[in-house]
Amino acid sequence: MVVDEDWRGLPTRLLVLADCGGSNGSRTRAWKYELQTRFCDRFGLTVTVCHSPPGTSKWNPIEHRLFSEISKNWAGQPLERYETVLNFLRTTTTEAGLVVKATLLDGDYPPGIKVSEAQMNNVNLRHHRILPMWNYTLVPARSKM
Repeated sequence: MVVDEDWRGLPTRLLVLADCGGSNGSRTRAWKYELQTRFCDRFGLTVTVCHSPPGTSKWNPIEHRLFSEISKNWAGQPLERYETVLNFLRTTTTEAGLVVKATLLDGDYPPGIKVSEAQMNNVNLRHHRILPMWNYTLVPARSKM
């Protein structure tokens, strides 16, 4: 969700609501480092991240509205090929107008990449006063904030 724009109507601030699990977890150094270098610095956006506490994803409205419909569409069919998965995702719809778009990102995603202390020192991270482990703002490196 864009929360602020500059005089040209381009976004300057972004709010990201994330769960606390997986690759975008609140304790994941790679998530913060990659968000800083590949997103904030690249596009000049200040990004505020608010993580849901662990175990609360069951109340995530996206999961309830999207994943339940996808599961109904799959109906227990074996997912043996990427094309099968993409087809089930792309053909998921609801009467309310939900349409799912899915693309296979064909790339190399090696596991176990470590972010060094030196790299983390370059992350322009500002923890919030309230729940600082789950709420923080990343500022572009060239920003004076």
